[in-house]
Amino acid sequence: MSELINKIYANLNYQKQFGNLLYVDKDVKVKDLKNEFINEEVVIKKEVKSNNISKNSVNKNWDKSESLDILRSNIHNCMECELGATRKSFVFGSGDPKSKILIIGEAPGADEDEQGVPFIGRAGKLLTKILEAINFSRDEVYIANIIKCRPPENRRPTKDEVDQCEPYLKKQIELLNPEFILALGLTAVNTLLKGDYKMKDVRGKVLEYEGRKLLITYHPAALLRNPTWKRQAWEDVKQLRAMYDEYMGKNS
Repeated sequence: MSELINKIYANLNYQKQFGNLLYVDKDVKVKDLKNEFINEEVVIKKEVKSNNISKNSVNKNWDKSESLDILRSNIHNCMECELGATRKSFVFGSGDPKSKILIIGEAPGADEDEQGVPFIGRAGKLLTKILEAINFSRDEVYIANIIKCRPPENRRPTKDEVDQCEPYLKKQIELLNPEFILALGLTAVNTLLKGDYKMKDVRGKVLEYEGRKLLITYHPAALLRNPTWKRQAWEDVKQLRAMYDEYMGKNS
């Protein structure tokens, strides 16, 4: 590629010295060389990205895992999308595997990527306070995300990334077998329900996901940006607590 660049500059300098009218090169046209260089650069970038993806980076029988620990062991080296090459940590999930409540967010952020634990940054600290306000500790619920690797610059996960990672979450849900799922934010909601919902259409309602009760509220990061939404989120988590208490009363 460096040879191609040198050729471009050589021809540009020649053209500058002798002018467009005097300079005619039948074999090499600068415009074509530029296009060729751009195309070649795009191809190289694609090759680099594809080289970071490995379709054999997880245990081929991961979907038959019989426990969360085995599932984690089978998939934690995943390199089957581009996020595998940029992550620091594979953020599997944390909490009580026997809990009846599963909380699902969007994706790990910078702090989560550093430590390998979901929801420990500013948004995570707010989530901890929200849980404590309805008399739950983080250790009494299970917390996970739609995808398990941090997208660069905390951007929203792409469809390909979600499609690659969602089967891991579905297996996780199967093993956890929660009674209630609290989805935080629209990425979580729309991934689980395969829709294009707006928050006003789904929050405050009790929906279902594969036979489990699904409640939706704002992502804590959204609450940090828009504190006026905290009142609505408070109503949502109070509803979760009430439903949980009713379930436990009937099944104690």
